[in-house]
Amino acid sequence: MHPHTLSGEHIAAWIESAAEVLEREKMLLTELDAAIGDSDHGINMARGFAAVRARLGGLDRGDIGALLREVGMTLLSTVGGASGPLYGTLFRDAGQKAAGAAALDLAALAGCLEAGLDGVKRRGKASPGDKTMVDALGPAIDALKAALSAPEPAGGPGGASLRDALGRAAEAARAGAEATVPLVARKGRASYLGERSAGHQDPGATSCWLLLRSLAATVGA
Repeated sequence: MHPHTLSGEHIAAWIESAAEVLEREKMLLTELDAAIGDSDHGINMARGFAAVRARLGGLDRGDIGALLREVGMTLLSTVGGASGPLYGTLFRDAGQKAAGAAALDLAALAGCLEAGLDGVKRRGKASPGDKTMVDALGPAIDALKAALSAPEPAGGPGGASLRDALGRAAEAARAGAEATVPLVARKGRASYLGERSAGHQDPGATSCWLLLRSLAATVGA
């Protein structure tokens, strides 16, 4: 039976899965970054999540907020480039929103991710359409919020299941990442290229999609 809420164990399993996915896909992310950045996004993300994974065993699973904040602080201290501050802020601010929570339902999860997105926007001064991770994360959160009011297939009390909602969010993130291809970057190192940044998929939006795909897969397993 699939969960109706996420526990700390689910969050830890997500991080484990994400670390594996980012290690496996680090060359893809590096190739994307080579076109418009410093060629280090994949290596940095894989290293950061490996560091988080190494710390999981000693972390309390009973407080999701504390767990997410620890993930964020570890990413801040181990991921280089712009990705460390941005992903660190995402998890840290999501954790602050989840402070003291032992479980997250769909509405609470959407709220946490939205708090993280707000932090990323503040830190990176990024908006939708700037060719950043915001272009994947924003649509994913919109999909989660839309799923809250979707009718259940079996005529239940309303709202999609957590598994279905996360599947929709991951798909929205994928579409958002792919939609960065024609955009001209307005933030980060890619913005130095001006019009030449068009035609390339943003590596940050792509890693964000991979993270959300990992979360959907963890809940759906």
